[in-house]
Amino acid sequence: MILYRCFAWNDRTGPTDPDGTLWFPRPFQGEGRHDNPDLYGCLYLADQPLSSLVEQLARFRGQRLTPSLLRRRGLPLALAELELAGGSHLIDLDNPMILRREHLRPSMVATRARHVTQPQARALHERHPRAAGLRWWSTYEAAWVNVTLFDRAAPALQTRWVRALALDDPAVVEAADFFGLRVPA
Repeated sequence: MILYRCFAWNDRTGPTDPDGTLWFPRPFQGEGRHDNPDLYGCLYLADQPLSSLVEQLARFRGQRLTPSLLRRRGLPLALAELELAGGSHLIDLDNPMILRREHLRPSMVATRARHVTQPQARALHERHPRAAGLRWWSTYEAAWVNVTLFDRAAPALQTRWVRALALDDPAVVEAADFFGLRVPA
């Protein structure tokens, strides 16, 4: 399965080192949808580049797109294409049968209330020890697939490519257009 990650990247580090393409940023987690850093680290991925960029740029809606919006912790945002090995199991939170079996409601899966989604993720992580992560829909566009990958899936993950993002990158332009970010002339 091919997945995309938009993240703060240090191009001088190894893939699994801090700020590398395959680094699970557990020290910075706690506020995310499925974060439970006391139990696991996770990566937030998407099935297409646009979805992963939209997640990073959402808080800047209505602003002018500037180079500073493409930096986190002093590092450039990058886009990476990752491959999750075949046979890796994702719990599909878009499948009504799975939701019924897990006693979840779509509205509670899609909520922005972290006090709801984090315990759900914790329970799923514990009940399904072989699951690589969770598959769910983007709250920005329901047709986009997002994946929360648990750190236990790290051995099944590899980098295909990575690139630092710039204002003129086609993926950045597309994400800016999605939110109506004003692009400098």
